[in-house]
Amino acid sequence: MLDIPRLLSAELSLTQQQITSALELRADGGTVPFIARYRKERTGEMDETQLRTLFDRFDYLLELEERKRTVLETIADQKKLTPALKKSIEQCLSKTELEDLYLPYKPKKRTRATMAKEKGLEPLADWIASKNNPAAKRVNLEKEAEKYLSKKLGVESAEAALAGASDILAERVAETAEYRQHLREHFLNDGLFVSSIDEKKHPAGTTKFEMYRDYKVKVKEIQPHNMLALRRGEEEEIVSFGVLYDEAAVRQYLTSAVVASTLENVRAFYAAMLDDAFERLMKTAIIAEVRMAKKEFADLESIKTFEANLRELLLAAPAGMKPTLGVDPGFRTGCKVAVMDATGKFLEYVAVFPHTQSAAERERSMKTVQRLIEKYGVELIAIGNGTASRETDEFIAETIAGMKRKPVKVVVSESGASVYSASETAIAEFPDLDVTVRGAISIGRRLMDPLAELVKIDPKSIGVGQYQHDVDQKLLKKKLDETVQSCVNYVGVDLNTASAELLSAVAGINAALARNIVEYRNEHGAFSSRKELTGVPKFGPKAFEQAAGFLRIRSAKNPLDGSAVHPESYPVAEKMLKDLKLGLDEVMKNPAALEGLDIRKYVTKTVGEPTLRDIMAELKKPGRDPRAEFRYATFKEGIKELSDLAPGMELEGVVTNVANFGAFVDIGVHQDGLVHVSQLADRYVADPKTVVKVGQIVKVRVLEVNEKLKRIALSMKSHPGAAPVRRERPADRPAPERTYSLDDLRARFGRKDEKREK
Repeated sequence: MLDIPRLLSAELSLTQQQITSALELRADGGTVPFIARYRKERTGEMDETQLRTLFDRFDYLLELEERKRTVLETIADQKKLTPALKKSIEQCLSKTELEDLYLPYKPKKRTRATMAKEKGLEPLADWIASKNNPAAKRVNLEKEAEKYLSKKLGVESAEAALAGASDILAERVAETAEYRQHLREHFLNDGLFVSSIDEKKHPAGTTKFEMYRDYKVKVKEIQPHNMLALRRGEEEEIVSFGVLYDEAAVRQYLTSAVVASTLENVRAFYAAMLDDAFERLMKTAIIAEVRMAKKEFADLESIKTFEANLRELLLAAPAGMKPTLGVDPGFRTGCKVAVMDATGKFLEYVAVFPHTQSAAERERSMKTVQRLIEKYGVELIAIGNGTASRETDEFIAETIAGMKRKPVKVVVSESGASVYSASETAIAEFPDLDVTVRGAISIGRRLMDPLAELVKIDPKSIGVGQYQHDVDQKLLKKKLDETVQSCVNYVGVDLNTASAELLSAVAGINAALARNIVEYRNEHGAFSSRKELTGVPKFGPKAFEQAAGFLRIRSAKNPLDGSAVHPESYPVAEKMLKDLKLGLDEVMKNPAALEGLDIRKYVTKTVGEPTLRDIMAELKKPGRDPRAEFRYATFKEGIKELSDLAPGMELEGVVTNVANFGAFVDIGVHQDGLVHVSQLADRYVADPKTVVKVGQIVKVRVLEVNEKLKRIALSMKSHPGAAPVRRERPADRPAPERTYSLDDLRARFGRKDEKREK
């Protein structure tokens, strides 16, 4: 039995006290955002990343221990559990290693080896194995095999008997954990992935997988996007790929590891048996395991990239809650225009047709848009970046040129807007509106507050992933849901304007409870205090504890209700203000007044210095939005199509996606350009995410334009890149000695809100 807390302490460079405290908090229903923000004293100030890493690893190890228990019981029932085998199973640290150890004892279908045993040939196999030692004298295998001839059992010749014995020994070799592990590592470290494309079925230049036509790369060096591309090409029956390995090295290893005899006939028998064991029983399975191992690695790396991109997109600077015009551009079907007020409430919709051949129609469209701007005091205009985007951008610029009120116009990504428009969420929100109207509303709202609008859309539809449909979908959903929850709680939520979708991402609030909050708000009016949440059906003490600090009430009677100070800390915050003889409004005007406070005098058993520092920071700027200041890109006039581009042009654009191989940038020509990783900076860049992020405004230079393939090569060289952020871990501190049984772990750290299956 592993001492999981001790092992985690060593692996993660955390104290056992930090680990047990964090696990206890989660077992008691604590969410990651809540634990990271409001229980810093208990965890030694572990951040969200550390907590999620800890919880994921703990869950893996607990599942491993539960699987070990099943394996040990199964082998013990077979009367084959030796002390050495038991120790090996108990000490293993990975599921792969455990399954290797279990393989010889795992119930299986009839194999050649089991059929040979049914024919009574296992004693012959044991006898041959006994002669596989340096001290063995000369033996006659055929003569010994003749003792096992049996017409009844179907063994009619010595050759058949020896073949059956070979099958039994081959299966033993193939199921030896040590051999499988060595060969797996050999393939991973020294093997090559090779791929090809059938020239007859797919002539050169006819597929999107051309680089894999004659591709070769070391298994250990393959990049995640290459691995996923190979698998997609294989799935589409275009690319064939496999693993190339050193056959002589494999044969030499197995011979040296297995063959001990110096007898020529025994060595010859073993050579044939080992070839059969590897070719028939090991090679296919090990290659599949190697491919899966690299696939899992590629999944993890791609999901990390997707998480980082999604985080940047969700935390993009909001333009602000102002009257906004959302425009969904179009040529033949016209531009769909929706107006929202400063709270995001839909006010009016019209369709205009500025891109027809009729000058009169363009003039009418212009007057319609001007009327809406004047009528509703529009301050922001959001233009979707799809078809007719640049033309619509020019039309809007012309429309507002002569107006006294000149709203800020911004081209925004409309990825996922169509998915949202047809979703149940959009239908429930706007049951009487057409799909196109909902799309225009979504475009406008995502400029006002990207986070509040984008949480309504499946993250996979937002367009910032890398092979997102090829990776582990269960893991992808888990990680993206965690990212959404992290972003929402980092920013905080206005309790009186938030949608049910936004509320459901708040710590401690699920979809049903979020709907209850909205229904309560609709029935009773706006919340005036956080305490009122206790009146919401099923909003119990645990939900209040987890969620309250992340919910904001603007202009509440108690100003702390609009801050990130948790209600449980109101007494200490109010004492601080009382000692200063100042109100919160006065402190906001003069934050320096807080500097004279000695926070150590406010430390209690439950409130430590980390929480007090957070309270101090919040009192200076209560409820402030932590997102960056709003900025937007300006596309170059006259550059609307690929044909307008030329090598050497310098343009401004917005990063729309970051992958392992580079970044995609929208430069306003309906087709994103690619800045390859080698063109991101004047220095070597190992990870594009350290230089660029989704939503970043960048200066690029056109390198090459391929109109036929619709590809644009860009460069950012000579532009400074962002330095990677280093995250420091808390210093290690001594921890009390403590060991746990598997039942202890389940009882103490098992999540109360989940049922574990045996």
